[in-house]
Amino acid sequence: MTETLRGYSLAEVEKITREWVETMVVGLNLCPFAAPVVRDNTLRYAVTTAQEGEPLVAAFLAEIELILAADEQTVSTTLFIVPAGLQDFYDYLDHLHLFEELLEQAGLEGVLQLASFHPAYRFAGVPADDLSHWSNRSPWPAFHIIREAEMGRALTHYAHPEQIPERNIKLLRELGREGLIRRFPPFADYC
Repeated sequence: MTETLRGYSLAEVEKITREWVETMVVGLNLCPFAAPVVRDNTLRYAVTTAQEGEPLVAAFLAEIELILAADEQTVSTTLFIVPAGLQDFYDYLDHLHLFEELLEQAGLEGVLQLASFHPAYRFAGVPADDLSHWSNRSPWPAFHIIREAEMGRALTHYAHPEQIPERNIKLLRELGREGLIRRFPPFADYC
């Protein structure tokens, strides 16, 4: 039997998330480091049925153990996707902070880092309708677990990585809301 999460099966959540990564993240080059990982099929999509609290923390810690036990050629990086929980953006941010603290307590600061994605992502101090938020909007709440050493190696081959956010904001604004929805139709349902 297929587990259903808010009307989607685990397989559908993974499929739609893959489409988002391929269409938006790689397709628009929002993250210039994503294409090789997607091409090499070393981006792990970990969809959890946990919604919050201890079950979600346990699922996150299990995913950390898995990525640490795997070599980079097998699991380079992981998208930890929470389709049935953390719908409230501020609850999501609380968990992001908790997960970062857990990494620090485990002595993994400098080993792993997190990037954050949420359907209602909103940068503080930026108007709600600004398209810059869409650089971190995903179909479901997700935590991107990144190996810092791998990211460090990638950054040595990329001139001016500090310009990536500004370039992304410019591109997103040029595409406009309707252009983004044409590119990835599921955005119409939650953005």
